[in-house]
Amino acid sequence: MTGSSGTRPAAFAVWALSRALLLLWVSKVIVPPGLDVTSDVSVIYHGWYDVLRSGTYPQSDVTWQYPPVAALAILSPALLPFLDYATAFYVLAFLCDALVMGLLLRASSGAGRRQAGVWVWVAGVPLLGTTAYARYDVMVTAVAVAALLAGLRRPRVLGALAAFGALLKVWPALLLAGTARGRQTRLAWATAAGVAAGLLVLCAAAAPGSLAFLGFQRDRGTEVESLGALYFHVARQFGWEGRVELHYGSLEFLGPHVGLVSTLALGLSLAAFGWLLVWRLRARAFGPSTPADAAFTAVLLFTTTSRVISPQYMLWLVGLAAVCLVLRESRMGWPAVLVVVATGVTQLEFPIGFVHVVTSDATGVTLMFLRNGLLVAASVLAAVRLWRDTVRAPEAEPGAREAGAAPALSRGGPADTPASVR
Repeated sequence: MTGSSGTRPAAFAVWALSRALLLLWVSKVIVPPGLDVTSDVSVIYHGWYDVLRSGTYPQSDVTWQYPPVAALAILSPALLPFLDYATAFYVLAFLCDALVMGLLLRASSGAGRRQAGVWVWVAGVPLLGTTAYARYDVMVTAVAVAALLAGLRRPRVLGALAAFGALLKVWPALLLAGTARGRQTRLAWATAAGVAAGLLVLCAAAAPGSLAFLGFQRDRGTEVESLGALYFHVARQFGWEGRVELHYGSLEFLGPHVGLVSTLALGLSLAAFGWLLVWRLRARAFGPSTPADAAFTAVLLFTTTSRVISPQYMLWLVGLAAVCLVLRESRMGWPAVLVVVATGVTQLEFPIGFVHVVTSDATGVTLMFLRNGLLVAASVLAAVRLWRDTVRAPEAEPGAREAGAAPALSRGGPADTPASVR
């Protein structure tokens, strides 16, 4: 998967062709199989757009479960007033996709870099199907990719973009998990805190209801595609008396034992946070790929253990995996492959086979065990590799750690929860 500069035109050609098809699909020039996933943009997002333009957040709508800066993504089609709302949104999603592609191509051309990450992005996005452009997650992923790549040299930029991304959709806060101890961490974290505080004040002053999303997130249950939902998919085969209903913006299991399973999922997420904290305290060898590897691992852990795993979450993982594989020193190759495969399976279960998932028939259960099993395997493998590379690896010299570099011996190479509406 190392590639060469000669593969760049081929990667761009495949990217351009696949994205042209995506635009045709979301515009309904070509009708894809499965459910129509574009109604979220034309109906739900457009409805929020009208509310936000009136000067308030959708504080009475339980499906609004996003941090306050997400309003910018919902309002962004106003930048293209000559297009209708949905078309403008798809064009902006495409432009964010193009931005990520450009950033990865540029990053892959330096010393100690490789083309594999470019191909992860080229392949991963279309594997998700029309969902990739029918949600604003591609915009958030573009911010995250820019943050990690800029952070290789500019920790303040990493901190600022991570804070902005976190107030778009929370999870980019995890981009700060792997910054090297010392000056880089101080600069990145202090900048992030300052930018986040400033943005929160601005949002609160701009419109009422900026923090209403917190209560709606708290009350969510176990969504049908989550890891915990596997219990209910199996239990339905043995007479479980629950049901599936639209609840807080997604289809969730409701009935006996749902509260317990949701609590256990939160416990798993807390355990993941605990492991991440222990790793942070014990890590010693911080190389150029450590921030990306740690961010990828952290987001994998929290996505896999979440009460909700919406299809668009896979875009986050594809984007972070692409950044890891641009860096030759990263050893996240196999976790990245598992994520790309899981992304393809995700399109099979949503939207193509979603009726099977909702009814928990044999096809639906098989797809959910396969997709979630791939995520569990990727999470465990990524965590093990991150631990081995940074905790068990020989310690770098103090000066190298301060600069965020690692000697060749440290890795055997050259020195490198939130929920969403359907």
